[in-house]
Amino acid sequence: MIFPVTISVPAEAAGQRLDQFLTAQIADISRARVQQLLQAEKALVNGVAAKPSLKLRGGEQITILGDPQPPPLRAIAEDIPLDIVYEDADLAVVNKPAGMMVHAGAGATEDERNRGTLVNALLHRFAKLSDVGGELRPGIVHRLDKETSGLILVAKNDVAHRKLGEQFSKREIKKRYVALVHGWPAKDRGTINSAISRDSIRRIRMTTRGSAGRTAVTHYDVRERIASAYGKFALLDVRIETGRTHQIRVHLSSIGHPVVGDALYGAPKELKRTTATARRQSRQEKMEVSSSSPSLSPKQDERVGHAAVLSLDRNFLHAAAIEFIQPRTAKGLAFETPLPPELSHFLEQLRD
Repeated sequence: MIFPVTISVPAEAAGQRLDQFLTAQIADISRARVQQLLQAEKALVNGVAAKPSLKLRGGEQITILGDPQPPPLRAIAEDIPLDIVYEDADLAVVNKPAGMMVHAGAGATEDERNRGTLVNALLHRFAKLSDVGGELRPGIVHRLDKETSGLILVAKNDVAHRKLGEQFSKREIKKRYVALVHGWPAKDRGTINSAISRDSIRRIRMTTRGSAGRTAVTHYDVRERIASAYGKFALLDVRIETGRTHQIRVHLSSIGHPVVGDALYGAPKELKRTTATARRQSRQEKMEVSSSSPSLSPKQDERVGHAAVLSLDRNFLHAAAIEFIQPRTAKGLAFETPLPPELSHFLEQLRD
């Protein structure tokens, strides 16, 4: 197609929004992309820039100045520090921090979400990765959610990628996660095998209530039961047989035990001391303050004992261990990584 291209607005389109009209007129284009064109002034109405919400009257001439389809998104090398747990000629095991996306989403742009990703950091570190996953996901054999930390396996070449992919599909790769959840599970060990599908109303969520979900199996063991000033919590070891989107988070939420910090699946954004604990501790603090430091200020007084509110700006979910077969040598490899400092500190606050 040669640009510019002009589209005449028919009389029957009167009353339609400009972005809705163009979305219907241009093949294989999203409304979001049309809005980007208009905001970049690459689509003009009667030669003048217009807002996506403009109501058409009929008879206007809309000029498209450039290709409405964006170029394919490619990962961009960025100098971002990486915690490399293991590396050889075929693969690497990386300890990903929470807050880092593994790769940009399909709707991302270079100016927005295609920055600061694990893929970008990997490209800078290794230069060449496997191409099996495409230009947006080079080297990525499996994924971790943005707010999940821990071990992720990366393939440096296509042969290694395919063989590792086969291990995943055959459920031969073993992964162990550590999760802190609200409440105490009824049993010390359990299996959740509810199918998972995308939520039909909130599209960023997954659900176990759909009728056409994909099989998903999650096993958990209670490592510790914590009775704290903020309520009851359980520290779990979790293993998954399948790798569905948000699997651990949605499965644990489905049995009434959402992951701490995971507001998307029902966890509170803040943890508050229980009423009984607050009253008891308040009395104790007043006695301690009056007997030891009469001049202690109210602000200092708040720091005696437990804080009134605790919060965690990420999910308490950590990919702690992974086991797999090296694709070239057939040697078994196993790696573990401890909880990151912010999770260890949060646990200490609960246990105090």
